[in-house]
Amino acid sequence: MEEPKEDFFSASRKEVESYVRDRIWLLKLQAGEKAAQLMAAMVSIIMIGLLAFFVLLFLSIMAGYYFSEITGSLFAGFGIVTGFYVLLLVALVLGRKKVEAKVIDTVIRIFFAKTQEGDE
Repeated sequence: MEEPKEDFFSASRKEVESYVRDRIWLLKLQAGEKAAQLMAAMVSIIMIGLLAFFVLLFLSIMAGYYFSEITGSLFAGFGIVTGFYVLLLVALVLGRKKVEAKVIDTVIRIFFAKTQEGDE
């Protein structure tokens, strides 16, 4: 009678070890997927931001020369563009908490989004 109990417990131990090993592997795969999604989102945002920066840079130079022609002074034309950016900077500094909250929400949404298979 002793042998069946030992066989049962050793078989159960092997099953539990296998389950734990598979569960850890699943968690690693899910973490890797979430990290890859986050990196893809960051790379696309950085690329869009870089292109937007160059568009804004050249538009700013064009606006500076346009206002220079209107005012007759290169200093005043580029000063108007600079003043606009100073106002934009102040608005961003005052509203940075909302921007930070949106970034945090996006990261959390990516990490805790359910996959097609239906996470637990």
